[in-house]
Formats: sequence, C-alpha cells, structure tokens
Amino acid sequence: MTVVDRGLSEEGIEDLYVAGDNTAFGRVAGDYFKANLKPGAKIVILRGIPTTLDNERVDAFEAALAGSEIEILDKQHGNWNRDDAFKVMQDYLTKFPQIDAVWAADDDMALGVLEAISAAGRQDQMWVVGGAGMKEIVKRIMDKDPQLPVNVTYPPALISSAIEMTALNFESDAPVSGRFIIGSRLITPENAETFYFPESPF
Repeated sequence: MTVVDRGLSEEGIEDLYVAGDNTAFGRVAGDYFKANLKPGAKIVILRGIPTTLDNERVDAFEAALAGSEIEILDKQHGNWNRDDAFKVMQDYLTKFPQIDAVWAADDDMALGVLEAISAAGRQDQMWVVGGAGMKEIVKRIMDKDPQLPVNVTYPPALISSAIEMTALNFESDAPVSGRFIIGSRLITPENAETFYFPESPF
C-alpha cells in the first residue's frame, strides 16, 4: 500500500510513504518573515484543515520566528479553501487596524486573502505568502507583485512520484518501500521562472 501526503493513525502499515516536508514548508516561510519584517511587526496566520500536517507547518513557522519580536495577532483555520480564507481575512481586517504581513500557508487561501484585502482597500499595507507554487501566484512573483513577494514550494508532483515508485515495485526486483520526503524551497522573483509551468492545471 502507498500513502501520499497524509499520515495514517497507525504508523508503519503502509509499504511506501511519499510526502512533502511540512516542517520545512513552515520553516522556510518563517525564515522569510523573520528576515523581512522589523521587530514589532504584526502578522496573521491562516491555518489549513486541523491535521498533524497543519500542526507541523505552523509549529515550524512559529519556531522560525523565535526571537524576532514579530507579533502573531491571530491564527485561524482557512481549511485550504479560498472562500473560507476570504471570510477569515475579512474578520482579521475588521479586528486589526495594523497588519504588516499574512502567512496564508496555501495558494488557494492566499487568493481568498488577496480578495479580502482588495475589497477593504488595504493592498498597500501588507504582503502575503502562500504556498504550493500555483502558476497564477508564481507568475505574479515573476512580475514582482509587491503583494506577493515570495512563495514556498510543496511539490504537486507528489502523486505522480508515488505512482512511479509504486509501479517500480511491480516492474522490477528492487523493493520500493520506506519514506520519501520531498523538500520545500523559496520561490523568489529571481528563480520564479524555474517554477512556472503555464500548462499546469494548478
């Protein structure tokens, strides 16, 4: 049995586990926030669906901010959903007169967040970092959109990699099993072209 990107309640029952590095996903984003915000800056977080995966990302993000004096105003679940993120961000914008940056932790949520910021007319007050390398977001980074300075990769090719490795198990004598963790990288205007796939469905 192959499991992709979701832990099972009982460890080790799968033959093959393929996933992105959720700890690195949070840490890479947190490192960027720490390096690019001044002490005392105020941020908000949009979490995904309540899962171990989400906990790993958020814990790593917060650990990366340690010692920075960046203030996390709130963190709520946007459920990796554009509409839910829009509502959460609307609430944040109503509650907080100062928000310097938003960690949306997912590109679908980032789009909902950007819609809410635009509706409130506060585009010049904050920037947003999502994640996963959606082509629309990567293109905006390539074009140096000040609202979307960077992104964090979370390889959408996980499923195809898992299929290939599973097929190898049946086609060759080499046992294909264990854990394969695919790393996360920062997408910037300088390297965004490498991560831009205009024909991608995502």
